[in-house]
Amino acid sequence: MRPSDWRPLTVIERDRQRAARLDAHYALQWLARAARAYVRPQPNDGHTNLGWDDALGGFVTHPLSDGSRLVLKLAELTLVALGGAGKEQSLPLGGRHDVDARRWLGEVVAAKGLDAAALVAPSPYEMPPYPIADGGAYRGDREALHALSNWYSDANLALGEARRRLLARNINAPEVRCWPHHFDLDTLVAFAGGERSMGLGFSPGDEYYDEPYFYVGLHPGPDVATLQRLPAIAHWHAHDFTGAVAPASRIAAAKDPKVEIDAYLTAATEIGLKLLG
Repeated sequence: MRPSDWRPLTVIERDRQRAARLDAHYALQWLARAARAYVRPQPNDGHTNLGWDDALGGFVTHPLSDGSRLVLKLAELTLVALGGAGKEQSLPLGGRHDVDARRWLGEVVAAKGLDAAALVAPSPYEMPPYPIADGGAYRGDREALHALSNWYSDANLALGEARRRLLARNINAPEVRCWPHHFDLDTLVAFAGGERSMGLGFSPGDEYYDEPYFYVGLHPGPDVATLQRLPAIAHWHAHDFTGAVAPASRIAAAKDPKVEIDAYLTAATEIGLKLLG
């Protein structure tokens, strides 16, 4: 990764940070709905996962059945439909409601000859409670969303580099993708036919940590009391999942976050390979 690609990381006040995360998580579901409706199914719902495109500043679907893609530009909280020959349609979500997003996206896909009714098919998972689910508007806090976008951009770089280190050792690590259910970026390394696994990822926050964090999850989970000490920005987590966790508050306070994240991912990955590989 080039130092010039790295973006400054900041921690926004918790309530704003949480609202920006949930705004974006709900907005992302429109990409997931479109993927479930118009992308050829893949095992383990792989057709619904999303790539991070730094040039677009957001998440991008796999190609829909007509070859187009949908984008969520994160810092702007804007849905974008990318067509052929650079054609682009967009809908900023700040101040709008899901009914507006449904109407706009329905018109976009209908113009492509796709069935707009498929967008309202039931989701296979539940979303975290948030006013948008009850008809509330997207807040669109640009400062908090910009900060979140920087976290995803840097996470995609750091995890991509960690993946390349694994590939160089002939360890199969899938492409880093975003999964719309948990809104995390990750690559999952499987061992012994899938009985053991190690996930290298980034979460924008959840019920465990009310802030962004990197993780290296280990399955089956070992006794953390027996594990090696981690770099200063990280600790071992053992509630509901076992893994090395580096929270945003420690990362942002580090002298060189890029170097610290790289060292943490390297150390935690080595521990995981010794235990599971």
